[in-house]
Amino acid sequence: MSLSVRLQHQLPGIALDLNFNAPSGVTVLFGRSGSGKTTVVNAVAGLLRPRAGQVTIDNRILFDAERDIWLPPHRRRLGYIFQEGRLFPHLNVRQNLLYGRWFAPRGARRENPDRVIEMLGIGHLLDRRPAKLSGGEKQRVAIGRALLAAPRLILADEPLAALDDARKAEILPYFERLRDEVSVPILYVTHSAAEVARLATFVVALQEGKVVRQGPASEVLSDPSIAPAGIRAVGAVLQVRVARHHDDGLSELDAGGARLFLPRIPHQIGEELRIRIPAQEVILSDRKPEGLSALNILDGQVEAVRSGEGPGAIVSLKTQAGVVLARVTRRSVDVLGLQPGSHCYAVIKTVALAPQDVGGPAGSI
Repeated sequence: MSLSVRLQHQLPGIALDLNFNAPSGVTVLFGRSGSGKTTVVNAVAGLLRPRAGQVTIDNRILFDAERDIWLPPHRRRLGYIFQEGRLFPHLNVRQNLLYGRWFAPRGARRENPDRVIEMLGIGHLLDRRPAKLSGGEKQRVAIGRALLAAPRLILADEPLAALDDARKAEILPYFERLRDEVSVPILYVTHSAAEVARLATFVVALQEGKVVRQGPASEVLSDPSIAPAGIRAVGAVLQVRVARHHDDGLSELDAGGARLFLPRIPHQIGEELRIRIPAQEVILSDRKPEGLSALNILDGQVEAVRSGEGPGAIVSLKTQAGVVLARVTRRSVDVLGLQPGSHCYAVIKTVALAPQDVGGPAGSI
C-alpha cells in the first residue's frame, strides 16, 4: 500500500500546507495538539473537503481538487478508530463486530472474524453490551469492527488518548499485533513519543500544519531541532534482544553486545524489541563511573552537541548499543569538554526505562 497526501486548507488558527507519502505498516502523524494531525486524518477519511490537494491510496484517487474528484466517506473503504470506541450501545460486541462486515464489498479480501476475535482477546466479551465494557475493551472491539470492514486503510485518531496508563498498556500490544500480523496499513495520530517509538514504521512530524520531518522513528525522535511534542519527547530508540530474566526482578537485554537492565518485562528470552530511552533520563561522565546504583553504563563517543536557546543542550553519543541522547546543561557540556569525537560514558537508571517505552517485536525503527 502507498498513501499519498497533498493538502492545502485554511482553518481558524492554522493553515494546512503539507505533502507526504506513507509506506506500508504504521505511519504515525506526530505533533502537538493543534498541529493539524486530526485535520489530515479527516481529509483522508472524507470528513473534510480541503481547499486544494490530492489524496490517493495505491493510485486510487479519493480526492483531487484540480479534477473535482471527491469520494464520499462510505465509498473510500477506510476503517476509522476514534478516541472513544463509538460502539452502538444497543448492539452487543458480536453484533458491533459483524456490523463492519456489511461495508466490505464483494470480492474484497476479508479478515477471518474468529482470527480477529482471537488476536484482540475479546472472545469472552461477545455477548456483552458496550455499557458493560471497560475503556480498553471498547477500543479493542472498535479495532475489530474497523478491521472486519475490509478497509484499504485504517485511520486511528489518538485511540489511546482517553485511556488511563493501565488501559494504554493493555491496548498497545494489540496495535503491535495489528502492525505485524495484518496486511492493512494504518495511519495513526498521536502526540505521545512512547507510542511513536513502539508502533511507528514511518513518522510524519507536524508543526503548525507543516511537515517538519519524516522518516523512521529513531531519526525523528532523536532530532531535538524538531521536537514536535516538546523537548521531553526527545530520546533514542534502540533495537534490543531479551537475553535473560533474573531472579531479583530484572530483565537483561542485549543491545548490540552491550548489556542493559530493566525491571522485569513480559517478553520471552530471544524476543527482539524496541526500547525508548528519553534524553532527560541519561547523564554523562567523562570517566567510567564507579560506586553508583545505576546498572546501565554505556561507553561511547560524542557525535554532536546541539544547544538550544535556553541553558540546555542535547548530546548525541554513539555507543555499542546504538546512538543514545542525553539532555544536559550547556554548563555541563563546557565542564566536561564535550565536543564531537570526545569519549564519555552514558549512565541510565534502570528504573527510568518505563514499561510503556518497551515494545516488540522490533520491526523497522
